Order: sequence, then C-alpha cells, then structure tokens
Amino acid sequence: YLEESLGGTVHPGGSLRIHCAGSGKDLINYGVGWFRQAPGKEREGVSCISPHGRTVNIADSVKGRFTMSRDVAKNLVYLEMNILKPEDSADYYCAAADNYYCPRLDSSDFQTWGQGTRVTVFA
Repeated sequence: YLEESLGGTVHPGGSLRIHCAGSGKDLINYGVGWFRQAPGKEREGVSCISPHGRTVNIADSVKGRFTMSRDVAKNLVYLEMNILKPEDSADYYCAAADNYYCPRLDSSDFQTWGQGTRVTVFA
C-alpha cells in the first residue's frame, strides 16, 4: 500500500514537501503520480515520475513551482511544492502504476492509491 506524509498549512508563497511511502512495494519499479482534489472539484493530475526517475511529467498549473524526486534507499517519492498559492489547497494523493513511464497524468492509469493528505494555503 501507499502512504502519504502529513500535509499542512502554509502561507501563500511558502513551501512544503510531502512524500509517498511504499509498503510492500519497491517504488523504483513503479511510475508514481501525485493527484489532488479540492472540494467541489474534479481530481487533477499534478505530476508523475517514471521508474528510475528518468521522466518527470508536471502539470502546467504547477510547472516551475512543483518538482518530484525519489529517494531509492528509503523507498520514498517526494513532491516538493514551492511558491504555493491558495488554489493549490487540496487533498493530495499519491498513486502507483506498475512499469509506467508517465506519458500523461490520468488517474485511470494508476492501480494503487494512498489515503491522501491535506494541504491548505491561506494567509
């Protein structure tokens, strides 16, 4: 299963890093994506990192502000969020897809999901 680290509350312009931990899964073999869903809105793809990290697909809405990376030794995948805006407030979910190289950010491509973690951005 997957488990997201605790989110949090930050001011606009602030930064936050969350991670996705794999239990029973060696995440290096999986494409891992981050998705978010704000109240009353559809789930949105944020980013995806391919197995071994050669490809990182970032949504236009967060490009230049969010990055993904892996810590292979710890079996973690990070989402680094910078210059946060109120519209980034949402529940963030990590998801894994076996041998997936992130051609798109579509939740239907992912089989395993975490429970989500809340990120709130307000002054």
